[in-house]
Amino acid sequence: MYQQTQAYLVQLRALLKKHQLWQNEPIAAEALQSNVPFCHDTMAFEQWLQFVFIEKVEQLIIDKQPLPRNFAIAPMAQMTLASKKGSGEIITLLTALDAFLGEPNE
Repeated sequence: MYQQTQAYLVQLRALLKKHQLWQNEPIAAEALQSNVPFCHDTMAFEQWLQFVFIEKVEQLIIDKQPLPRNFAIAPMAQMTLASKKGSGEIITLLTALDAFLGEPNE
């Protein structure tokens, strides 16, 4: 499960970079303090993917901790990325990741 999840994260990172949605400079620490889902009050969704989701899930993989289960990121991507270049590829990948992490444990 860790290996496949990491593969999804690698693909997500590549798609964000491909479509110029990857930010090279770090985000302000204050933006990470949000208690709102997806930090949508302090950052764009693609920033949340980069600075919160990818970072946290990769750390869970490194630490061999349980991965998040039964969540839905793709609907938020559909709402926030629809007008951005490459949104279809990103939404398709996130839909697959949602489904993968929603499957029963092996």
